[in-house]
Amino acid sequence: MLRQDTTVAHIAPFAVFVLFTALVPAVAIHNSALPWWRSAPEHWIYPLQTVVCGALLICFWKNYTFRPSRGLVLATVLGIVSIVLWILPAHLFHAWKDHETHAIPLLGFAARNEGFDPTIFKHDRFWYALVIIMRFVRMVIVVPLVEEIIWRGWLMRWLVSNDVKPFTSVQIGTHSWKAFGITTAAVVFVHSVEDWLGALIFGSLMYFLCVRTKSLAACVLMHAVANLLLGIYVMKTRQWGFW
Repeated sequence: MLRQDTTVAHIAPFAVFVLFTALVPAVAIHNSALPWWRSAPEHWIYPLQTVVCGALLICFWKNYTFRPSRGLVLATVLGIVSIVLWILPAHLFHAWKDHETHAIPLLGFAARNEGFDPTIFKHDRFWYALVIIMRFVRMVIVVPLVEEIIWRGWLMRWLVSNDVKPFTSVQIGTHSWKAFGITTAAVVFVHSVEDWLGALIFGSLMYFLCVRTKSLAACVLMHAVANLLLGIYVMKTRQWGFW
């Protein structure tokens, strides 16, 4: 059964997550005269994505190895450091905008004002609160699990195993430069160009944490801490392009 297939369990949630993300630009019609569900479909697609991917994670849960649960303090510290470095270029871009600072998207120097904007529901407290709650559930719980399960739980181990033996026979956090290069590149290229520098730093620190702790739980925690702080920053600055 697919539910007991360890490879499917590690890949399927991420694959479904990507499909939902790709659906947004495919169905969006940017016209303010249209209802929000047509002009800004991310506000219903992302919550649906969160629920479906969360259900898949629960369905496949027994296939994941999170223990040992160690290095959690280090994971928290690296989560804070990585997200500060991720948002720093955009923060400096806004701080220096009156000093003829030029946008350099590849290095993260961009406005980041366009993106998932929950304020379209600002006149309806219930929907505004619900949209924000679902957004945080997505980025603090579902995204860290989905991404770390595939990158650290599967890809790193599969690359070390060379596909000649079950990837599950390889301990999480087993180092190889091939695994570092390919996994980190994957993390970078699934993000937008403006996030490439931040993703490179984040992916490198995450790889270090994984090798150091041999713990998928630590990787998920680092990702969750980083995303939580990013969400708080976005709500404060309204730089919606970050999420």
